[in-house]
Amino acid sequence: MIDRLMRKGREMLHRQAMRDVLATPPIMPTGDPVLVFSMIGTRVLLPYLVAVKSFHARLGVGRVVILDDGTLTPADRSVLARHLANPVILPIKAVETGACPRGGCWERLLALLDLTADNYVVQLDSDTVTVGEVPEVVEAVTANRSFTLLGDALAEERGILSLVDFMAAYHPGGSGIDLAGPVHVQGSIEGHWDRYPEPARHRYVRGCAGFAGFARGGGPSRASAEAFSRNAESIVGQHKWRRWGSEQVASNFLVANSDNPVLLPYARYSNHWNEPPGPDSRFVHFVGTHRYSNGEYRYHTERAINALSN
Repeated sequence: MIDRLMRKGREMLHRQAMRDVLATPPIMPTGDPVLVFSMIGTRVLLPYLVAVKSFHARLGVGRVVILDDGTLTPADRSVLARHLANPVILPIKAVETGACPRGGCWERLLALLDLTADNYVVQLDSDTVTVGEVPEVVEAVTANRSFTLLGDALAEERGILSLVDFMAAYHPGGSGIDLAGPVHVQGSIEGHWDRYPEPARHRYVRGCAGFAGFARGGGPSRASAEAFSRNAESIVGQHKWRRWGSEQVASNFLVANSDNPVLLPYARYSNHWNEPPGPDSRFVHFVGTHRYSNGEYRYHTERAINALSN
């Protein structure tokens, strides 16, 4: 009970701090073929403004495109137009998912992949904050190389592996995972990569779909996402594959199998697992599990807003 009350208090303080983003200057888009893409709704309007403004200020190029989860209000759209230079806002119902599941962020992934025909697309979650220069991201975008935030420090140590080598590294004695059991979809498919067609030819990395870049023209595509989804679903079954989390697996797979992908160094780009970010932290993803376990989210939000205001 005490812990829940403290979390609620930290969330309220964070909401108060976020309001100051409304007093920061609007984004100045550029004509470069670079898009900063996010799926949002009315509930995350303020944290999203912190996320996209703090990131765009460091990236220095591109314009914003939004996928409306169906809850944005006219007032929300007015705020977005004022702060983000009239961004394109796509309706989620207009996204065809084809052979992929509907829901669970699949519309987000497929919509951004459609946009990569003519643009480099950065997928940015609303619960992220950029607090420093991001040279690795700038270089990846400039070189038209896909990139991903990593899941944790171990993923950086092991890097991109073939599906066969991933099984050997993460499940050396065999996964022992019952596909009919309650194990999360990501654990289920990762524990059975040996069943994927030609597993030695395909690669995988334990990344995070909350922050990933997709190269323009000839990189990851809707067709490759649909082919992957069909193969993965045949392994874990339709019921499990259509649960939340399968889209992140797809994002990881698509980036890993792209041309010369970039894995962002975890010391600078990290997920918040209830540990203080390192001294060289530039970008933090405040995952829901520990978003309000301490005051780090509010502290970094305030830092980002102060930088935008100066």
